[in-house]
Amino acid sequence: MDILIATRNKGKIREISEILDLPETRFIGLDSFPDCPDAEENGRTFDDNALIKASQAAYYSGLWAMADDSGLLIDALSGQPGILSARFAGPDADYRDNWMKVLELMQGIPAGKRTARFVCVMCLVGNNNRAFFTRGEIEGTITAEPRGDSGFGYDPIFIPAGSDRTFAEMDPAEKNQISHRALALKKMQHLINGLVPSGLPKT
Repeated sequence: MDILIATRNKGKIREISEILDLPETRFIGLDSFPDCPDAEENGRTFDDNALIKASQAAYYSGLWAMADDSGLLIDALSGQPGILSARFAGPDADYRDNWMKVLELMQGIPAGKRTARFVCVMCLVGNNNRAFFTRGEIEGTITAEPRGDSGFGYDPIFIPAGSDRTFAEMDPAEKNQISHRALALKKMQHLINGLVPSGLPKT
């Protein structure tokens, strides 16, 4: 059984595949459907954007499709970058551009006021428009400088609560036990397994 992950981010596809324990399921990305356009993430919430991406991928592929919308919410920045996390430094920004902008905006903010949280909303949609949502959150703090070279996104500047290392300093298997995406995916795993006796819901 194939599930389409509505992204062309190979790192994200790999991470999702590693976290979900579904040995009879193959996870593929949008590169397998080159005619599927990029979704316009114009929602007002993480739920909106996850649904937009998953619904479009399901429509163009005919498969059950899963998408996430994730973001970093920083208290000292009034919740920024939030739903704009992937393009915080501009539409053509890369990971480094985004976390560099965060660090620049947070210059001079003391350690005790650098609290933040990662949020991930997962959405699973079939081509019959049935949609299922799960959510994961993890609290943490923002570093004063990037640390580590693993992971992706804002991982080099986020220290999860209870740790002294950034996500980018952790082994992927360790991060996958506690991350916001892992928490949302573990809930999704239970949801998929519980929908029908054979696992994945039928379209």
